[in-house]
Amino acid sequence: MEKLSVIIPAYNEERTISNVIEELKKELDSLNLEYEIIVINDASTDKTGDILKRIDGIKLINHPYNKGYGAALKTGINNAEYENLLFFDADGQHKAKYISDMMKHIKEFTMIVGSRKGYKGPFIRQPGKRMLMWLANYLSQQKIPDLNCGFRIVKKNRIKKFTHLLCDGLSFSTTSTLIFITEDLPIKYVPITINKRNQGKSSVKPKHAIDSFMLILRIIILSSPLRVFLPVSFLLFLGGLISITYNIFFQSFNITDITILFFISSLLVFFFGLIADQVSAIRKEINK
Repeated sequence: MEKLSVIIPAYNEERTISNVIEELKKELDSLNLEYEIIVINDASTDKTGDILKRIDGIKLINHPYNKGYGAALKTGINNAEYENLLFFDADGQHKAKYISDMMKHIKEFTMIVGSRKGYKGPFIRQPGKRMLMWLANYLSQQKIPDLNCGFRIVKKNRIKKFTHLLCDGLSFSTTSTLIFITEDLPIKYVPITINKRNQGKSSVKPKHAIDSFMLILRIIILSSPLRVFLPVSFLLFLGGLISITYNIFFQSFNITDITILFFISSLLVFFFGLIADQVSAIRKEINK
């Protein structure tokens, strides 16, 4: 019999949390599973905490103050009893019926991620998400079907190795996906659909897009630094070529300081990237 720890981070979800857990229990009971449901109340200011106290059959953990989505998941990971961890949102967007489809792949893959089809969230967020997706695809050199879907199953022993790299905020899903990709850990994407969030208020803010952008760069530089440093070095070298061409044809071979700066910067960035790549290779060897 397979065993599963379900981790639900909850912050101000008084309108949805009861139905989410009820539907989740029904689905899990219909499967041949031994499971536990861990709900992390991330210092909700509404009635979420009171509602959770009245729900039987869950392991409730209360944060003393609001730590963030990723921090709540980390708390769940550290308190999970089983090796297979299912992350499930409390806002009612995820559909429990897809759990069985995801469980089919737990023996072959270290992470199984829901790949959303159709509705993927509010339209206003889609341009930013597409830009982040393009950046992640380019830097990871892989086609990622869904970068930040929170509905996923991961192996506890694998993700615990990287919790110090994962952020405490909403970019937890994005960074965990990228880490598993750059560490060459097998990922399976399972097609899913999600419900529209008709109740409650999303905690996603514009600044989270900037945070995600910086975290993508951080993870790629940590794991595959040349994918960042080589393009930067090339652009600086190209700037030097353009500058020296201008010096030759329009300034009578008067090589300017800016031209020299372009070429020196290009070399420095290139060699710094080589050093960073060696450090990354050593880190991966140590973590094997």
